[in-house]
Amino acid sequence: MQFTGTERYVATDDLQMAVNAAVILQRPLLIKGEPGTGKTMLAEEVALALGKRLISWHIKSTTKAQQGLYEYDAVSRLRDSQLGGDKVHDIANYIKRGKVWEAFEADEQVVLLIDEVDKADIEFPNDLLLELDRMEFYVYETGERVVAKHRPIIIITSNNEKELPDAFLRRCFFHFINFPDRETMLRIVDVHHPGIKKSLVDEALDVFFDVRKIPGLKKKPSTSELVDWLKLLLSDDIPDEILKQRDPTKAIPPLYGALLKNEQDVHLLERLAFMTRREKHS
Repeated sequence: MQFTGTERYVATDDLQMAVNAAVILQRPLLIKGEPGTGKTMLAEEVALALGKRLISWHIKSTTKAQQGLYEYDAVSRLRDSQLGGDKVHDIANYIKRGKVWEAFEADEQVVLLIDEVDKADIEFPNDLLLELDRMEFYVYETGERVVAKHRPIIIITSNNEKELPDAFLRRCFFHFINFPDRETMLRIVDVHHPGIKKSLVDEALDVFFDVRKIPGLKKKPSTSELVDWLKLLLSDDIPDEILKQRDPTKAIPPLYGALLKNEQDVHLLERLAFMTRREKHS
């Protein structure tokens, strides 16, 4: 069974090849790319296309690798011992299973998403090396050895916020999702807004890619923001002529809040518009 994308997810040939290669090699698939290029959604769509359950582990700055395996709740056990509870005698009652354990014990192969791995401490990836490599780990409190019933399809995403350890990278199949070109973007828009007027899309894409080219932007608008912007343009019934006949001396595109996400970038576009007005009148 091969991944070829889905009705709602446009996967390039390179991305399809990367997913299928990782499945064949039984290695984690490490996906990098700009925020908003569909890295997290990829795991959801791979699970959907292959008919497998998705288990998602979203990483935060405070997340520890051990939490993916299990956590021992010593505080609850101490409290129960003070209250004289019966379950205190069985330490297994205080073992909380993590997402990796959940994936290992599944009766069928699942897709395990480890999302935004670079948010955690630099040692986080290395702390999972052995478990993801051998597909097993040891629960010291109970003496139990947990072995994966079926090797999960592991998809790991990163926004490239920090370098990942070499030892971790060696164990992964890597793919960088390039920002979609215009042709791919047209296919993505068609998935989200079927039947949308071609003239509106053409003009919107001109504006979108022009904004992305502006030097000095703190955050370039992403694919998901383009989709949201088009949705707003459609809901407000803004004619494509407004985009086509846009005046470079005017500040910024209509409903710009869907594209620009911080005041520095808004001010940058306003300054560029002001400079254009000055040049026009000089």
